[in-house]
Amino acid sequence: MASMPSEACGDDEDDFYVPHFQRIKYSQDETGVPVEDLKSASEMLINAMKIRQKYMKMSKQDFPSFVKRFMGALDGNPVIKAPGDAYKKVDLKTHPIHPPKTEGDPWENEVLPDCGYKVKLEKGVYSVYKNEDDLAAKKPIKYDFVDLETFVTDMQTICGYVCDGPLKSFCFQRLSFLQSKFKLHSPLNEVRELAEQKAVSHRDFYNVRKVDTHIHAAACMNQKHLLRFIKRSLKQDGDLPVSKIGTKALTLQEVFESMNLSAFDLTTDMLDCHADRSTFHRFDKFNAKYNPIGESRLREIFMKTDNMVNGKYFANLLKEVFVDLEDGKYTNLELRLSVYGRSVDEWDKLAHWAVSNNVYSDNNRWLIQVPRLYDIYRVHNSVDNFQDIIKCLFQPLFEVTIDPSSHPDLHKFLQYVSGFDSVDDESKPENAMFDIDVPTPDEWSWHENPPYSYYLYYTFVNITVLNQLREERGLNTFKFRPHCGEAGPIQHLVSSFMMCESISHGLLLRKAPVVQYLYYLCQMGIAMSPLSNNSLFLDYNRSPLPDYLMRGLNISLSTDDPLQFHFTKEPLMEEFSIAASVWKL
Repeated sequence: MASMPSEACGDDEDDFYVPHFQRIKYSQDETGVPVEDLKSASEMLINAMKIRQKYMKMSKQDFPSFVKRFMGALDGNPVIKAPGDAYKKVDLKTHPIHPPKTEGDPWENEVLPDCGYKVKLEKGVYSVYKNEDDLAAKKPIKYDFVDLETFVTDMQTICGYVCDGPLKSFCFQRLSFLQSKFKLHSPLNEVRELAEQKAVSHRDFYNVRKVDTHIHAAACMNQKHLLRFIKRSLKQDGDLPVSKIGTKALTLQEVFESMNLSAFDLTTDMLDCHADRSTFHRFDKFNAKYNPIGESRLREIFMKTDNMVNGKYFANLLKEVFVDLEDGKYTNLELRLSVYGRSVDEWDKLAHWAVSNNVYSDNNRWLIQVPRLYDIYRVHNSVDNFQDIIKCLFQPLFEVTIDPSSHPDLHKFLQYVSGFDSVDDESKPENAMFDIDVPTPDEWSWHENPPYSYYLYYTFVNITVLNQLREERGLNTFKFRPHCGEAGPIQHLVSSFMMCESISHGLLLRKAPVVQYLYYLCQMGIAMSPLSNNSLFLDYNRSPLPDYLMRGLNISLSTDDPLQFHFTKEPLMEEFSIAASVWKL
């Protein structure tokens, strides 16, 4: 190989500036792989990307334009760039440094008229009908979606690719090459990159835009912030009824007296919300850290949206986090709120909490996380079968899309919801692969929890139908971005590759070169949280993040749970600074 300088950029100062970096070129086009294996590997990788492209197109999720152009050229259908797609240079007048702030009531939006559509849930999938006559005649609107048989076939196909020996060797070799190429690029261009970095006005390590795409609302504050908030609430609202024991209402002061505590006694050590050695590979103990002082009552009072005070404390706590965000200017969040799927009015209660308490910030959008807890709900008879969960999750969303006036607060709230997440402990034992004869959700009535991919498929297919309906109505659509690859089998990463725009964690990609290379080729987003992983599943110095970065995977840093893992008011900056120091980024 020989290093070659890049082509000089155009003389016209309006041209897009290309820095003078030294590039790496091959002296020969040899791969070291037999031609037959190379051809077979290429065909399998292309077929896997076509499967993902099909699923993304149906569900109205993003698929990279450069991959789309490559796939189109391969099939003889080149994708022509529209005139508006070309790069255009902008100035500070049209695109100011700071985005304009929302004026007036952020919850005001147009209420569309009722379009008269009807919906029906059959075998875990919603169908949409134009009117009652079509519903009676069983003539649904032909929205595209992937049926169960196609999904099972596609998943088994990609799982077969993952186990293919020559393909594994090829993908591992390509990933190693990408990493070596990065290592060679760094010493050749380090000085030039530093000069380019310094030349960018009004941007440095502190004020570059940062988005925390994986953070849970119930743990978005640090321990000190939560402690001060609890003390202040105890002093100001000590006589406010906040909890019930039987028929008796307890004030906040009485709740703390029942624990033999006062505001003076409280410390961050007593809160005991920070992850420690006891949480490593113990997801149950980690979940218990959400309970301040080990008391689930305090979690109910301060960190829930549905309680005796209409989530007043949780709303005020989030507003204080938003004030810090707006003061800092350059950090944005995508906070996760839970919808459990136990009751059809959960969405309305959540939306009412957000609108009535005015929980809004220009620096935040919401992501809805759905815990995979069917087995627990079934044991307590909260649901009769898995289809009950699907109904509670999606029935209100279809209703509000068809007739926004039926759920006015939910219609206002959904304009700030960007997508869905699926959460729980992935290390739970399960039958990761299932066949076409798997029971449908209306038949899944026993107490065993469905597999991860089963949850993902039925969430994905209903998001697909919902997104097509919402796009038809001119409303915002939703992405699917679950927790995936933190633990558990490789099949989790395969199903996410097919159905999800991006994922959180992705640690197990390091053990699956074929899936990792597919994530690289499709530039599938991975929000990584090495400080979180350090306390739960993988020591910080063993994190694959620097390898993913050198290989060119589309990764970002996120905080996950600042309450458990961070100490400062700027947890995302803490995450970046530690990564920069440890890995010399």
